[in-house]
Amino acid sequence: MFESLTEKLESIFKKLRGRGLLKEEDVDAALKEVRLALLEADVNFRVVKDFIQKVKEKAVGKEVLESLTPGQQVIKIVNDELCDLLGGKNSRIQLSPNPPTVIMMVGLHGSGKTTTSAKLAKFFKKEGRRPMLVAADLQRPAAIEQLITLGSQIDTPVFYSKDAKDPVALCRESIKKSKLDARDVLILDTAGRLHIDESLMAELKHVRDAVSPKEVIFVADAMTGQDAVNIAKNFNEQIGIDGIILTKMDGDARGGAAISIRAITGKPIKFIGVGEKIDMLEPFYPERIASRILGMGDVLSLIEQAQKTFEQKEAEKLQEKILGETFTFDDLKEQLKKIRSMGPLENILNMIPGMNKMRGLTVDEKEFVKIEAVINSMTFAERRNHNLLNGSRRKRIAMGSGTTVADVNRVVKQYVELKKMLKMFKGKKGIKLPKIMPF
Repeated sequence: MFESLTEKLESIFKKLRGRGLLKEEDVDAALKEVRLALLEADVNFRVVKDFIQKVKEKAVGKEVLESLTPGQQVIKIVNDELCDLLGGKNSRIQLSPNPPTVIMMVGLHGSGKTTTSAKLAKFFKKEGRRPMLVAADLQRPAAIEQLITLGSQIDTPVFYSKDAKDPVALCRESIKKSKLDARDVLILDTAGRLHIDESLMAELKHVRDAVSPKEVIFVADAMTGQDAVNIAKNFNEQIGIDGIILTKMDGDARGGAAISIRAITGKPIKFIGVGEKIDMLEPFYPERIASRILGMGDVLSLIEQAQKTFEQKEAEKLQEKILGETFTFDDLKEQLKKIRSMGPLENILNMIPGMNKMRGLTVDEKEFVKIEAVINSMTFAERRNHNLLNGSRRKRIAMGSGTTVADVNRVVKQYVELKKMLKMFKGKKGIKLPKIMPF
């Protein structure tokens, strides 16, 4: 996400930081490069023009040019303006005081609307809500089946009718059903097309007018860049949207759509899709995204992701094991599983400040599979006492796990080093082990 843009901006700002004194022409030269980087990232040219103008007005002031760290001051101004361009603050979906809250999902076919509807339902479930999905896309029969399958995966009911012809009547009935079943969030997966046409817009307007949704959410494929921005603008002008969800952000190295869409439509980005898994939908925080674009990482999102994965009671139980020196191979395997459930490891590393600067850093997820296979091939006693692992046992484990003796030795060595590191916490007064310990 934003990989190519981040690299270019980091290179530009590195030059600024290296100068003890900045002149106006230095700032102009840097902003010219920033302008080119944004245009290459497929950011709308009008948005780029306004952005550069705002930054320049603030960056060439006497207070900045004569400050002790002028380079850092310019970078801060870019960060602040970028944050403002992305929306300034997190915008949540507004809930109705009188349930159900009706959320109407709109967008073109192929944008990920059906999957995103299910992801949104999963998000609301985690927040303690009782969502219901509505298969209101009657143009594409597979859409109904897809939503039913996704609904079963997240244990959320789907209101549908394979014989229905009128989406307006279906949506009206879904509201009655949601009230009977005490469902407080109703997500309407409406029809899409491969392109905007009059019949699509007419159908969506009829549904909107019939159910009066609390929010109309436009779902866009981030990888389509400026096409997504133009389509969002069209939907907003014809139907009226309240917010945007950008899908496939994990595959968009440029990021032009995310930076442009808020400025062009005036509507906030509410969520971003960062992976195919059903729980890979993240609230959109402009300040965090701005930080990631500028190569400063996103520690807050990393912490939140870890908190979702590592339960408090489990963390306390793990802490007791570490302090009691009873941390076993089984515990190691469990922690590795939890890390993998947080999402792709490259995404996690990119949230850590400075990690993106480590060129050539690759994450081989197969190593996790190998470690798990080695541990699974150990006996109950071996997993609890690594001192039993002599040469013949290691050879047996290698054969049983489909690995080599060198692989087994490496896993054992990593485990022993981890235990030594954890032992350092023991006996140090006033030091508490972290609540969350994603090893």
